[in-house]
Amino acid sequence: MHHRLTDTLVRRFPWTAGDGDAERLIAHEWLVTNGLGGYASSTVAGINTRRYHGMLVAALPNPIGRMVMLSAVDEQIVLADGSVAQLGGEELSTRELEVPAAGYLTEFRLEVGLPVWRYTIGDVELERRLLMPHGQNTVHVTYRLLAGGPVRLEMRPMVQFRGYESPVSTPIREHYPLTIEQDHYLLWEGSGVLPPLRMLVRADDRAFVVDGQRTDSVVYRVETRRGFPEQGSLWNPGRFSATLAPDRPVAFVASTESYDVMTAVDPNNAFAWGAELERRRRLIAGAPPTARAGRAAELLLAADQFIITPAGRNADAARARAVGDEVRTVIAGYHWFTDWGRDTMISLEGLTLTTGRHREAGFILRTFAHYVRDGLIPNMFPDGSNEGLYHTADATLWFFHAVDRYLATTGDEETLTLILPALRNIVDHHLRGTRFGIGVDPKDGLLRQGAEGYQLTWMDAKVEGWVVTPRRGKAVEINALWYNALCLLEGWVRERVGSAEADALAGHAARARRSFNERFWYAGGGYLYDVVDGPEGDSTECRPNQIFAISLKHPVLDESRWEAVLGTVEQRLLTPVGLRSLAPGSPNYRATYDGDLRSRDAAYHQGTVWGWLIGPWVDAWLRVHPADVPRARRFLDGVLAELDTFGLGSIAEIFDAEAPYTPRGCIAQAWSVAEALRCLAKTA
Repeated sequence: MHHRLTDTLVRRFPWTAGDGDAERLIAHEWLVTNGLGGYASSTVAGINTRRYHGMLVAALPNPIGRMVMLSAVDEQIVLADGSVAQLGGEELSTRELEVPAAGYLTEFRLEVGLPVWRYTIGDVELERRLLMPHGQNTVHVTYRLLAGGPVRLEMRPMVQFRGYESPVSTPIREHYPLTIEQDHYLLWEGSGVLPPLRMLVRADDRAFVVDGQRTDSVVYRVETRRGFPEQGSLWNPGRFSATLAPDRPVAFVASTESYDVMTAVDPNNAFAWGAELERRRRLIAGAPPTARAGRAAELLLAADQFIITPAGRNADAARARAVGDEVRTVIAGYHWFTDWGRDTMISLEGLTLTTGRHREAGFILRTFAHYVRDGLIPNMFPDGSNEGLYHTADATLWFFHAVDRYLATTGDEETLTLILPALRNIVDHHLRGTRFGIGVDPKDGLLRQGAEGYQLTWMDAKVEGWVVTPRRGKAVEINALWYNALCLLEGWVRERVGSAEADALAGHAARARRSFNERFWYAGGGYLYDVVDGPEGDSTECRPNQIFAISLKHPVLDESRWEAVLGTVEQRLLTPVGLRSLAPGSPNYRATYDGDLRSRDAAYHQGTVWGWLIGPWVDAWLRVHPADVPRARRFLDGVLAELDTFGLGSIAEIFDAEAPYTPRGCIAQAWSVAEALRCLAKTA
């Protein structure tokens, strides 16, 4: 089974050795995660171009959060004649791009989602594999000689202990303390706050030479474009070396775990690779048939990267264990997102239900139900914090959608019984009014939201106090979600509580629907206002938010207007990789997402394409054209093609608004992957 799995789920990076296109080697990135929120990630070439790149970015218990514990490993091959070949590492991170590895790299592929490099140096051919044992802040890098040799492999670990969001210019110590225990080496940050970085090499004739070196002026090219400090320093405590020969692989292991944990899975006897393959095989075997092969299976493995056990939330873990539960949450995107309520609820169906991970879906919903405060679920949990931030108007309404999709898939009435009080509490708070100006307008039954200085909808860019798209007032998707939530709760309450409360909910829903169709139809444009009753009146900006008035289970828009809205969205907003966030022609429209932070945030929801919106587009299309499944399936072609670009094997967060629709933002985004997978299964 392992052999068939690795044969069928291989994605090869389309690049020819010696073609001189070094830029492509650093424009494509790989990602391996550990189920805790930690990861390893860099470019195909081995050049770290972002502050977020690292061979080991550990998810440490709160309040520490994610830390870059190992930036890179500088690797050299010493041939029999004494000549040296550089494979990758810090010496490649220079301002003038020179990639000697481009002359040696003959293949890069993802094998069941895991990165594999093949290098050819004269008659020497070797392979390099990387994985992270699930549930550990540990990385294994294994080297195997495929032809020629033997050769001497030299590995220099490069470190800059810092938070993963900290600038690369963060100062380093001149000498980090180094100690030896048993057969491994411990490098200490020195403050007493961080655990040591434990390093060992598995090889017959391993050696370590202590010759600490500092490397300055290491350049991170993407940080330059993003307007952040671009140069940093790295510290190398010494040089590991070992002979690489046929049937004598070499493995480098780095970890923040205890010695017993980091050595529990031996990287050199193929057990580590086999164990991870078995875990992935089980994920695929447990999925519905529509997600067990081809691109759907690849997306399933990509989806696995976002489902994590959050590190250090001890109170959550204790509460969960007390009732036989477990804590799970969803990382919204790599590299820089944490767990976000909105992204979790939108992604839940694709990440967990389409993939057969029903139990984890239940964990996630029950966990978020516990966090309801004043009728809201958290917008996000900042990295290193146990306390959520609640500044969101839509995440809580998406919670109802996620619960409905969970119940439709699992029929888990017990979970509904557990969280129904929280759902009723949410609607009660919205009817009475709650934080951030969120509440029903008694004059028309529509839900309004907005507070000065806050960005409460998913169009939430804010920079230096500037809320780019405040959308205060009655936003179109907020009211589509509100109507959907009222209808869903009415059904659940009617079955379990009684008809009086259910009838009241039905009355609120009917009034909201009537007012919505009276207020949101923009006759002059043939589509829906984006916001009504805003500070500057009704917004005629043509945005994708109107699609939810059709796509949700209970569509609030009158059916007579579905085709008009669908036609406008298709003509003005649809692209091969998702929907534009604003139609061309608007004064605020931005065709590209690039530049410094202010420039990027000014474009974030002002034209930039969002991949996740292909999901509600497909839902709306099929609601209007239920028999045209083949065309609905073709809408996914452009998004699925993105598995070969940017974050290899995953789908980016956003794209430029115009061709060639360059991928931007996070290299791997939960809701982009989730919605592509969900719709791929739906149209299979």
